[in-house]
Amino acid sequence: MNDSLPELRQELLALLCRDAYRTGDFILSSGQKSQYYINCKPVTLSARGAYLVGRLFLEQLAPEAVAVAGLTLGADPLVVAVSVLSNLQGQDRAALIVRKEAKGHGTMSFIEGPPLPQGAVVTVLEDVITSGGSALKAVLRLQEAGYLVNEVLAIVDRQAGGEAAFAAQGIPLRSLFQISDLEAYLNLV
Repeated sequence: MNDSLPELRQELLALLCRDAYRTGDFILSSGQKSQYYINCKPVTLSARGAYLVGRLFLEQLAPEAVAVAGLTLGADPLVVAVSVLSNLQGQDRAALIVRKEAKGHGTMSFIEGPPLPQGAVVTVLEDVITSGGSALKAVLRLQEAGYLVNEVLAIVDRQAGGEAAFAAQGIPLRSLFQISDLEAYLNLV
């Protein structure tokens, strides 16, 4: 795993622009209308895309984070990629998947994954941030479970209010890319 991080970042940007970015008329999960849509799943569910996202996120994780988590479905491949790659580097960062609704049977839990001690530091991962609503649901569920969420890491920040929403909760947001990075790559600006 001696790949250059700038080269990996540029490769991921190219994949996102080719396979995830679409123009048209869209309604986002936040309810906002948009002239473009970013669906990261074609990238994050590919072997190379998962590797790139996992490597780049793993490099961003604070040393005290013992786990990564995110709201299903968009964050599922992200948390697994980071967890697996962390193991290959001799670390053990657990993957937690946060359900949108409590499991309807058995433990009735919102969170799937290995048990962690109360106060464990968890980083929330997200594919695309618009208003921040999805990731904020994950943050609240993790906090209710007794975990400390240190930050949110996203692949793309649409720069549409998400950062302010997290700041209001005292949680920093960092992203691999801003929407302006994709637009510049696609020569849309």
